[in-house]
Formats: sequence, C-alpha cells, structure tokens
Amino acid sequence: MKRRTHFHIAAAAFLSAVCAFAQFGPPAGAGGPTIANQVPRSGQTSETGSVAATQSPVAGTTNSVNTINPSIEVSGPYTGSETSRKPFNGKLSLRDAIARGLDYNLGTVGLTMAMRQAHGQSIVARSALLPNLHATLGETVEQIDLRADGLRFNFSFPGIAIPAIVGPFNYFDLRAHLTQTVADFVALNNYRSSKETLRANDFFGQDAKDLVVLAVGGAYLQVIAAQARVVSAKAQLDAANALYSQTTQQHAVGLVAQIDVNKNQVQALTQQQRLSTLQNDLAKQKINLARLTGLPPNENYEITDDVPFAEAPPLGEDEAVQQAFMQRADLKAAQTQVHAAERTVAAAKAERLPSVSLSADYGVIGTVPDQSHGTFSVSGTLSVPMWEGGRINGDIEQANAALSQRQAELEDTKSKVESDVRNAFLDLKAATSQVAVAQQNLDVTRQTLDLTRQRFDAGVTDAVDVSNQQAAVAAAELDYINAVFAHNVAKLSLARAIGDANQNLPRFLKLQ
Repeated sequence: MKRRTHFHIAAAAFLSAVCAFAQFGPPAGAGGPTIANQVPRSGQTSETGSVAATQSPVAGTTNSVNTINPSIEVSGPYTGSETSRKPFNGKLSLRDAIARGLDYNLGTVGLTMAMRQAHGQSIVARSALLPNLHATLGETVEQIDLRADGLRFNFSFPGIAIPAIVGPFNYFDLRAHLTQTVADFVALNNYRSSKETLRANDFFGQDAKDLVVLAVGGAYLQVIAAQARVVSAKAQLDAANALYSQTTQQHAVGLVAQIDVNKNQVQALTQQQRLSTLQNDLAKQKINLARLTGLPPNENYEITDDVPFAEAPPLGEDEAVQQAFMQRADLKAAQTQVHAAERTVAAAKAERLPSVSLSADYGVIGTVPDQSHGTFSVSGTLSVPMWEGGRINGDIEQANAALSQRQAELEDTKSKVESDVRNAFLDLKAATSQVAVAQQNLDVTRQTLDLTRQRFDAGVTDAVDVSNQQAAVAAAELDYINAVFAHNVAKLSLARAIGDANQNLPRFLKLQ
C-alpha cells in the first residue's frame, strides 16, 4: 500500500522584500524557443468611425448665389458620447463644447481603451526580460508499501524485524523560484515592437481628438447657422405681417383690391410655416450637438458664441502641407507602426539565434521548521535552435508581409494628408468668393426693397412688388448665412488638415 498526500500553497508574498524589482507571473520556459510577435494585418485602429467636412455643388439651377452645400459627415463612435459629469449651467460656448467633446465623445473614449490595451501588451512583452519570481509551500505526508515497490527481503536477523510498510512520515518544503532571461533577442525585439505600437496608439488617440474637434466644431457652427436662419425668418415674418396689415387697412378704405390682401396673407402664412420648419431644424441641430458632447439630448440650452465672417490667417498652401507633414498625428502613427513592424521582423529573424536563461531556487526542507535545513539549486541553459520545421522562415515571411503593408499604409496616409490640406484650401477659396458675392447680393436686395417700399407708399407700385422683394431679401440672407457657414467650415477643416486642431482653432475662427 502506498499513500501520498500533497498540499501546495502559493506564497507570492514569501519574498516581499524583492517584489519591487520582480515581475510576477508564470516563469519563462528555460531554454525553450521564443516565438516572434506578429503585428496585425492592418496598421489602422479597430475604431471604424470617421469625421469629414465636405462642400458639394448645389444641384439644379436656382436664382440663388449659393453654389456649394457644406456639411460635416460624422459616423461610427464619433456620433455618440458618454454622459458628461461636468456641471452645466445651460450655456454652451464653442470652447466648452470642444472640451466636453474631447472628454466624453466615444471617438476618444474608445481609443483611450485601445491605448490601455496596448500599454498592457507592452508590460507583458517586458515581463519576458525581467526576473520572474514565485514561491511555493509544499507539505507531503507519505506511507510506502515496500513490497508493492518491489522490495522483498528473503533473510532475517535474530531480534530484527524488517517492516513491509514504512511510515507514515511527513516533511515540508518552503522554496522561492527565480527565472531570468539573460540573452533573448526575440523577446527584446518583441518588447521594442510593443513600445512602438504603444506610441502609435497614442498618436491615433491624438488624431481622434482632432476628429472630435472637427465634429463638435462643425456641429456648433451648424447650430449658429440654424439660429441665424431662425432670426432671419422671424424678421421676414414680421415684415410680411406688417405688409399684410397695411394692405388690409388700405383695402378697407378702397385703395387696394382684395386680391392684393390675399396675396400678402398667403405670403405671411408661408413665412410662418418657414419659420416653424427652421425652428424645428435648429432644435435638431442642438440635440445633435448635445449628443456629441455628453450633454442630455435635448435643446434646452443656449449657445453663447457667434462666429462671424473673418478672413483666414495668412498661410500658403505649400507651407500648410509642410506643417501637416510635421503635425498630423495619423501620419506620425503610420510612421511609428512601420518602426514597430521593423522590430517584429528583427524578432522573427532573431529566432535563429541562441538564447541564454538562468533558473534558481532556494528554500528550506524538513519535518518541522526548527529541524529544517536550507537547500538550493542554480542552473543556466543555452538553447540553440537547430531545426524548427520551417516555422522560423514562416514567421519571417509573415513579418515582412506586415512590414510591406505598413509601408504602403504610410505612403497612403502621407498622400491623404496632402490631399486633405489642398482640398481644404480649394473649399476655402470657393467659400471666400461666395461670401463676397452673397454680401453684395444682400446689400443690393435690401436697397431694392427700400426703394420698392418707397414706391409702394407713394402709390407708384403695388404690394405684390414689395412682397417679391421681401422674398428676395430673405433668400439673400439665407445665401449669406450659408456662405459664412461654408467659410467657417472650410477654415475648421483646414485646421484639422494641418493637425493639432484644438490648439490651432483660435487662429482660424474668430469668436465674439
């Protein structure tokens, strides 16, 4: 009969004095081959959202001077946010909106979690280079059947009995185990690659902040434009109601026909419906802005900033392209990922090199603590890869393929950065021209309206001409509002295209 009972208790705190320099975890395999880390297929982040400013031509033929239709297209996580924990007094400035977006928009929140994951992966890769220390406490209780183990005694001595059963007896073993990589170029290059990946994720996080600035800034500008349209519509409604009241009084004394009264009434009702539609659009724009910034999704707040027309800062197109090459975070991320892929290729090639590791243990063993004795062992291992069945060649081929893809992505990102800047300049040029034309058209229509009203008061013309001129002024005001909005969006887009949008924003948008 043979009975064995083992009790093992993890004692991570056994050598607490050395915990400051030790990285706890499973001990590294002594002398075993280390597999090179493989970077993902694509250097792009897992987040699929995007933010883009566009200016598309207005379809069809109209009498309006407005020829471009600006918009901010937001998709994916950038469209939402977590609930803001900052106090809110019901008034929202552009700077406050952007600050809230940077804190709570899901575009930055998601990438913050990706950065934490990359940081954790870098710590794991580093652990292969640091000492791994753990402790064990074992208690053994044992009874042995010698005959069952094949020990049989066919002789005897007078007065001496040889037992067939030995025990039970017990002993304990308290021991610390240390493993340390002495030379492993695969693990070293894997760690260097993980650090570059961590830097790339940090740059992706900075680029996400630029996109949030574009999304929130664009949404704020849309609210400003929508609010200006409502103000204009209210003024046009007041003018239409005043004209309707005037023609009603004139009809009562026989100066105008009923048909003129009816036309002015229809015009007033049309302006009323137009105002209702624009108020509805304003409410939706404010809800959208709230969604981007972590505020409750309603319209019950006030925006405090106006962004009037202001010339763009003096900046040449080629100069802006060079600034973008130096500042754009997504371009820096692509460059860093090329470095990470190069380190991974080096790690894969290093699988052919020998590695050296050290393992040691020290502890006490005995029946009771006061009758124990210290024991130790130290061993070093040199591992030389001889034949891996072609695995190393496969790892190198995969790493080289990933490196080639990273390099292609870098070239594409560089081209995208330049195209973003040049497209923003084209939009800015078109919007600047449109603002000038819209301002001139607005001045002319307002002057024409004043002259028409004078002619109407003098009885030279009828109320229909006044109503038509009021409609022309309303269209001109909308054109001007849209042109200023397009100009501000183009400047905001240029700030994002150059990079570091949050810091550059005051240069491009003049706040009142």
